[in-house]
Amino acid sequence: MRDLLLELGTRPAARRLVARLGLPVPLPVRLNRARGPWEAQPLVDQFIAVGAAGPSRLGAILARTIARAGAAAVISDSASEDAEVFREMGRAYGRPATTVPVAGPSHGFRVDALVFDATELDGPTGLRAAYDFFHPLLSSLRSSGRVVVLGRPPAEATVTEQAAARGALDGFTRSVAKEIGRRGSTANLVQVAAGAEGHLEPVLRFLLSPRSAFVSAQSLMVGVGLPAVSDPPLVRPLGGKVALVTGAARGIGRAIAERLAGEGAHVICLDRPADDTAGGQVARALDGSFLPVDIGGDGAPAAIAAHLRERHGGVDVVVHNAGITRDKTLARMSEEQWDDTLGINLRAPLRIDQALLEGGLLRDGGRVVCLASVAGIAGNHGQTNYAASKAGIAAYVRRRAGELAARGITVNAVAPGLIETRMSAAMPALVREAARRLSALGQGGLPADVAEVVTFLSTPGAAGVSGAVLRVCGGALIGA
Repeated sequence: MRDLLLELGTRPAARRLVARLGLPVPLPVRLNRARGPWEAQPLVDQFIAVGAAGPSRLGAILARTIARAGAAAVISDSASEDAEVFREMGRAYGRPATTVPVAGPSHGFRVDALVFDATELDGPTGLRAAYDFFHPLLSSLRSSGRVVVLGRPPAEATVTEQAAARGALDGFTRSVAKEIGRRGSTANLVQVAAGAEGHLEPVLRFLLSPRSAFVSAQSLMVGVGLPAVSDPPLVRPLGGKVALVTGAARGIGRAIAERLAGEGAHVICLDRPADDTAGGQVARALDGSFLPVDIGGDGAPAAIAAHLRERHGGVDVVVHNAGITRDKTLARMSEEQWDDTLGINLRAPLRIDQALLEGGLLRDGGRVVCLASVAGIAGNHGQTNYAASKAGIAAYVRRRAGELAARGITVNAVAPGLIETRMSAAMPALVREAARRLSALGQGGLPADVAEVVTFLSTPGAAGVSGAVLRVCGGALIGA
């Protein structure tokens, strides 16, 4: 499906004309997306400005993450106490750190990302440090840049003032995302629980990279439920793993299967027997295997479990992508439309997981990723069945995550907003156009955007993220 405004936005003459005429039609910027498999240095030759609200305990982690990813740190006055840590790490990796000019950025000064460490924030007064860091630097952020704010969970605060200040970072970051989104840039908050610092580097690498192009205005918790993986692989992180993807024949499911295979996994592409031609073609192209099963059938969980036991001895990654819509207003919805939607979207993933767990087939350290939806967060006209199923998925992952933490298994959900697929192409044109523009990035996402997030959550380095519902929506205003 073509996005005419996005295409116009790639033409400098069109952008100049819109600006000259003062038209209230901001042209979105084509996003800088990653291509190919993971790289050891996804941020090579980038410059990342770093600031902090008071003395930082994360300085060494930030310095190491930035240097190992191939970037050079730019140190602001607010991070001056950690300057030597950044310089030392930069020299070790051949990426010497620099400092922001004392009088403020000079003309032509540009950075690729801004990282602000607010983990030591102790009260509302300390929030002034966020203003002091971002005010002079935000205009220096390049197109398709990244903003990452690091904080602590308000629930862990020891006093009320500290909890209030920590909570303020959420609204601050979401608002920054709205201000910079039309330049293709994103802003996200990472809440780092006390003791979870060892989980932070893989999360930072992902959010600062082009692979997070459609993730904006989100708050992501990094917790201590699972032990950190020592030096998780930076390339081919899924080498030797077995992954099951439901609904893999086309669209988002196909994109997920392709990305998982690209990172080394053997992918079992599950889809309906009626889609065996398309599903088989995807599987063969990925050197994977095709499993024709209708997940709504009574015998589906047992059939899937038997296949995994006999052919692979178990599974490491399970992605519940298959889903349907049967849209009608509740007063006009038939029993079949209700039952089919809840059966496929909610009941089937729970039944499959239960069969895998009872059969001892989901290996320790495994990853379960479910596809939720922004509709499950915000609700949607004519989608009581669909929204209920996706809200149920969100509740499921939060509960199941705690139950499986002892085995090192993470359970998360990804909630897409408008993604340019066959399903969105069938939407009424005005509804689709509104959904595109009512977001920080002003455009719809691609199946690859969802696949990148699912792939990250499937890797060993994502051990600190579990029970999360991460939106891939471009900072959509709906349900924010």
